[in-house]
Amino acid sequence: MSIEIKNLKHIYMPRTPYERLALDDVNLTIPQGKITAIAGHTGSGKSTLIQHLNGLLEPAEGQVLVDGVSVTGKKPENKKARRSVGMVFQYPEHQLFEETVAKDIAFGPRNYGCSEEEIQQRVKAAMDFVKLDYDTYKDRSPFQLSGGQMRRVAIAGVVALETPYLVLDEPTAGLDPVGREELMTGIVKLHKKKNNTVIMVSHSMDDIAKFADHVIIMAHGRVLLEGTPAQVFSREDFIHQAGLEVPRVTAIVKALKAEGVAVATDVYNMEDAVKAIWQVLAKKKAGGAGKC
Repeated sequence: MSIEIKNLKHIYMPRTPYERLALDDVNLTIPQGKITAIAGHTGSGKSTLIQHLNGLLEPAEGQVLVDGVSVTGKKPENKKARRSVGMVFQYPEHQLFEETVAKDIAFGPRNYGCSEEEIQQRVKAAMDFVKLDYDTYKDRSPFQLSGGQMRRVAIAGVVALETPYLVLDEPTAGLDPVGREELMTGIVKLHKKKNNTVIMVSHSMDDIAKFADHVIIMAHGRVLLEGTPAQVFSREDFIHQAGLEVPRVTAIVKALKAEGVAVATDVYNMEDAVKAIWQVLAKKKAGGAGKC
């Protein structure tokens, strides 16, 4: 199954002088078991879109279906659909409220009716995922931790829900390069282990090129482009139209090409860039064999 978004429209402050159309007839299918990245300039509608996925916002028109069930409505099946989607907001450390780390992470599973034994297992597993030692941190106040540690606690609280769909709004915002790489690697590891569906809002074209299977580019409340990273990043005109840039490695190989280096330019991540440059070097070496 998947998440289906049909004719979705959202209006902020309707029927007021400040009325603003944030989403305009959005139609999407987010594939199950993949990492889908959503990118767009500030105000493009990407954060508004993801808040519809578990019913935090209600559409002015259209609907969102999770595994074929609408996330709006009061029936048990609607509630179950909403609970299938875990949400990590941008700067999730602002979501913390419990007196200890363990209690904060346990809040969601306990609210979902898990047994105490299951709750403890989930808390330990979630803390292990975010690289926080259980015995060291479980009884600490989350408000006495560093900013990076607070973010890890907040993410662990959503991971502990073990939802089949995990939504992350700019999960690496404000993190240093090491922290960003560590967090993204952990998300991919969890994705492979649980075979869950990850929906990630990101400004980082490098992260998207490296980690995503499916990419959605938004502009002015509409879907401008979608496809695999290669399909999307090959349309540089659309990328620029959305106020974004291609991945840095793509810009580098294009600069090399402009300087006369016969390197492939359909390259969107570091691994492929290394291969492309190595192929150029190998050809040069072979061409020079036997010459004095």
